[in-house]
Amino acid sequence: MATAWLLLALVIVLIALCGFFVMAEFALVTVDRPAVRRAAEQGDRRAESVQRALGTLSTQLSGCQLGITITSLVIGLIAEPSVAELLRPVLHGLGLGEGVATPISFGLAFVLATLAQMVFSELVPKNWALAEPLRLARWIATPQLAFVAVTRPLLRFFNGTANAVVRLFGVTPAEELASGHSPQELSALAYRSAREGTLHPALAEHMQQTAELGQRFAADAMTPRARADFLDATVPVNRLLAAARRTGHSRFPVIGEDADDVIGAAHFRDALAVPAEDRDRVRLGEIVRTVPAVPASMPLDNVLGQLRGGLQLAIVIDEYGGTDGIITLEDLMEELVGEITDEQDRPQDQITELGPGHWVLSGLVRPDEVRRLIGLELPEGLASETLGGLITERLERFSQVGDTVEATGRDHAHPDADGISPEVPVLLTVRRLDGRRVAEAELEVLPDPEDADE
Repeated sequence: MATAWLLLALVIVLIALCGFFVMAEFALVTVDRPAVRRAAEQGDRRAESVQRALGTLSTQLSGCQLGITITSLVIGLIAEPSVAELLRPVLHGLGLGEGVATPISFGLAFVLATLAQMVFSELVPKNWALAEPLRLARWIATPQLAFVAVTRPLLRFFNGTANAVVRLFGVTPAEELASGHSPQELSALAYRSAREGTLHPALAEHMQQTAELGQRFAADAMTPRARADFLDATVPVNRLLAAARRTGHSRFPVIGEDADDVIGAAHFRDALAVPAEDRDRVRLGEIVRTVPAVPASMPLDNVLGQLRGGLQLAIVIDEYGGTDGIITLEDLMEELVGEITDEQDRPQDQITELGPGHWVLSGLVRPDEVRRLIGLELPEGLASETLGGLITERLERFSQVGDTVEATGRDHAHPDADGISPEVPVLLTVRRLDGRRVAEAELEVLPDPEDADE
């Protein structure tokens, strides 16, 4: 009986050791690395140990697995017989014979040992490490490093064998966990932080838009060629001043023979610098400045580098070498923070709310702008970039006033309890044309047919 009690005490110690290795594994994987680095820079010795462990994370995790495996095997070896030995007299006292008490005691011992190991050496340390990774990592790092140092020859053999198998699948083993995040991961982190209340929703939205900037292209943010105001290089500078008063714009692309022959751009300040008596004589071509040209497929973070300095304007070129549109630094800022209006902008209504779930939109707005304006995500067109283009694409002909198109959107303004944006049916109606182009369209969120049936 004394031996059984000693073995039971050993089982308790082994369960604690197994819990230590589980705790070390989860703490090292989930700990906030920047927080560890800051603590180490402030002279925290334990944080320095955590940094050393993170530098050889693969080896440390192998050490954790070795510790978990050894302790689990020994627990399985001695827990069941020792607990069964302690239970057998109790079962005899209940009047059970040896033939019945022995199998029951082993069955109960198996259940109790499994339950104790699962709860105290797996779940409790895992949940604790997930809740306080930095605090626990500071405490476990030094003994974990010592264990790995003692078992390093064995770990080298296991790691080498495992890495050889991994390479057979064409994968290069990594010693450290990748610390970088993709734009999609950063966007998701910002969204979750806003939902949990640790980040202001407006700041989270800006962070999401910043993270996704490199996923958008010049064609997504540019002013299309049809909406740009081009000025001929041969007209007098007075024409630029008149255009500035009429449109509220300060910079204008200057062209030669046609819009595909952009020779630069001119700022209204350059026109004002010309003496008033000479403004009917001096031509725009004489004050034009060179501006960069960027392909329509250039990511916006690269476009940003092109727009620093100068007129902060670039010509967007399509795949055939023609002018696709123009893009300014303000266009990029609007991708990050939404619509920007300054004292030079003319008021223009891109959207008017007619009622709940019912709006009038400019046909030139892009689907991503619709989402930013009203929280409703519309499907992207296969060969179109604007709301009007989407309608024409769905109709498979030029639009006419009164034409309607049904589509399926996603309502990001009203997510469900799980944070998932529900799909909603929408009706697009052509309201006004500008030539063959859709100038205005109505967007109406339709009742869900399933809700109507109920």
